[in-house]
Amino acid sequence: MHAVRLVAFAAILLAWSPARADDPPIQVMVLGVYHFDNPGRDIHNTKVDDVTVPKRQAELADVSARLARFKPTRIALEAETTTASFAYDPYRKFKLADLATKRDERIQIGFRIAHDTGLTEVYGIDADGDFPYEKLEAFAGKTPAGKARLAALNHLVEASVTEFTALQKTATTAQLLAYHNDPARIRGMHGFYYGVLGFGDAKAQPGAELNAGWYARNARIFAKLTQIAKPGDRVIVVFGAGHAYWLRHFVETTPGFQLVEPNGYLTAAK
Repeated sequence: MHAVRLVAFAAILLAWSPARADDPPIQVMVLGVYHFDNPGRDIHNTKVDDVTVPKRQAELADVSARLARFKPTRIALEAETTTASFAYDPYRKFKLADLATKRDERIQIGFRIAHDTGLTEVYGIDADGDFPYEKLEAFAGKTPAGKARLAALNHLVEASVTEFTALQKTATTAQLLAYHNDPARIRGMHGFYYGVLGFGDAKAQPGAELNAGWYARNARIFAKLTQIAKPGDRVIVVFGAGHAYWLRHFVETTPGFQLVEPNGYLTAAK
């Protein structure tokens, strides 16, 4: 019976598509960013240069000019909103003078590009979700071997944080963003999540729960994107780099959507 239902459901999925064949694709650039204002909300946090200093401001202006070549029709941000349209109200109060005092990457990148390209709205598509790292940590801590395995996985992430911190001394902001948006690097960093799948037993699966919660949050984020985007749109999605793996996956595998690599713009010759 279950097999019959699955076959029928698969047939429905194959017959249904959210986009018509003659619709132009929704082009989406997933721009993975580091958090400019050092909010300290992640397990591993990077100490970031002050982006309001003249040097970084000039570099951010260059980033905006580079990404403006994509000709975005919408900017979607890592921000939650309760408006029916998902419009993010703080953008309506934005002034260029804010760039000299506010470090938030949503302002420094999202608002800046929207302003520079003449967009009247930006959209907040973030969603809350469970990230039960404490359960994983407690399970791993039951044995010395488990504790060591989790420490090794975390060490890979810490090594990346150390590398990025050093890179800030010589790299431009465009280069720093390109570092986070290299496809091979995105896949490699996601290895942490698959690495923790080994933590579990007959009674508990904390590694799987962590992955499920992270996937579900990103699925909710992408669902909101599908609800604001229209055929022919060109969308820049500005989110923490940790989200890039799943958001890129959803764009690449959802009918009617097309992934655009940000590094094609960030690293192009002027």
